[in-house]
Amino acid sequence: MKRMIVVGGGITGLSAAHRLNQLADESGEDVQITLVEAEGRLGGKLWTLHEDGFIMEAGADSIVARHEAVGTLVNELGIRDHVVHNATGISYLYRDGELHAIPANTVFGIPMDKESLMASTLVSEEGKKAALKDFEETEHDFTKDSPIGAFLRAFLGDELVERQVAPVLSGVYSGSLDTLTLGSTLPYLLDYKNEYGSIIRGLGANREKFQSQANKKFLSFDGGLSVLIDRMEEEMSGVRILKGAKAKSLEKCGDSYLISVEGHGELQADGVILALPDSQVRGLLGQAAPKKVFDTFTSASILTMYLGYDLPDSELPADGTGFINAGTGEVVCDACTWTSRKWTHTSPDGRLLVRLFYKNSNPKFEEISSMDREQLIALARHDLKESLGLDAEPTVVEVTPWLGLMPKYGLGHRTAVEELEQFLSASYPNVQVAGASFHGVGIGLCIANGREKAEKVFGK
Repeated sequence: MKRMIVVGGGITGLSAAHRLNQLADESGEDVQITLVEAEGRLGGKLWTLHEDGFIMEAGADSIVARHEAVGTLVNELGIRDHVVHNATGISYLYRDGELHAIPANTVFGIPMDKESLMASTLVSEEGKKAALKDFEETEHDFTKDSPIGAFLRAFLGDELVERQVAPVLSGVYSGSLDTLTLGSTLPYLLDYKNEYGSIIRGLGANREKFQSQANKKFLSFDGGLSVLIDRMEEEMSGVRILKGAKAKSLEKCGDSYLISVEGHGELQADGVILALPDSQVRGLLGQAAPKKVFDTFTSASILTMYLGYDLPDSELPADGTGFINAGTGEVVCDACTWTSRKWTHTSPDGRLLVRLFYKNSNPKFEEISSMDREQLIALARHDLKESLGLDAEPTVVEVTPWLGLMPKYGLGHRTAVEELEQFLSASYPNVQVAGASFHGVGIGLCIANGREKAEKVFGK
């Protein structure tokens, strides 16, 4: 009998367990599959809250729709009829006390043509002129391990990058552009520069791909992302699921492994998938964990707040879906999504629902993270009044901190992952690490990674 254990019940671990269950059914082999989750619920950062008619996501709010693994899983689970897509609209940057529309025909704020560059209200004429050198300068020695900030500034100039691109990219990837590599963010930009001689020209040549992605780019479900989690749990009747069961250690025992689990003693396994944050993997390995490798991994923190109102969604600026704060003026939050506008299923009766984000890159984050609930609500209301003129009292507030749990890919990340996997292959064969800490941020990537690791440990 094969004994397989997945540690971690987030979307990666669930995807791994689901795929293992499929492989067991397909092979006809006698396989025992166990999923171990420390929390009393499954889903990890996919966690839907319902209050006063609002649907709110405590963690991730959507899934990038284009990823092949997403469509495969949705079809396998039979939940295609529950899929909803985001509404499209104008995204803004809040700068110098006002909202500026991010120009159309941009990718993460990077123009796809000269017209888009010239239309920006965020960049001066001098800054636009500096960005045009992207069409003239072609020689460089950048690689996919180079910082994306240095690459973009070299060809697009400081002003366009700092005022329009950096706020968008830093918001998505939770880090400074000087500590994020091209390979871990937008590797295709280097390919475009090499092939077309210009970042802007390369984006324009691939305009159709980016514009098709912009429409219905993200998906969720009519009852929130927990629809996906609940359905996966229902489908895994052949998997033993242990909730509220924290894995404490992993030890090699001959050709198999012993995992010590609180309340369940020692579980034996022939194959193990650790779908956990890097710090928890390090804890399970104990003294055997390679220090230099794990010291390379870094993480970020974020605190989010939902505020729901007994006001119509039309109180918001027309055609907008939210803003990113460029770090000037009185507004403290890093970003604000107009949730009831972007995701109409979250407010079926059309009432106003917004979500504010405060990241640890924010210079005031230490102060923010020490605030009590009432202080946080006061801060959120201040930000909404300054940015949107919204001064009403909310009827619903949800505060969710994710401290030290947001993976951040710094310089050396890819090399560290390779070294960790080499270490495991030599010292812990058939033990795999999976998930956002190692192999890619985003639900689609986590689904694909969980499935891939399942196939590896199963021996397919």
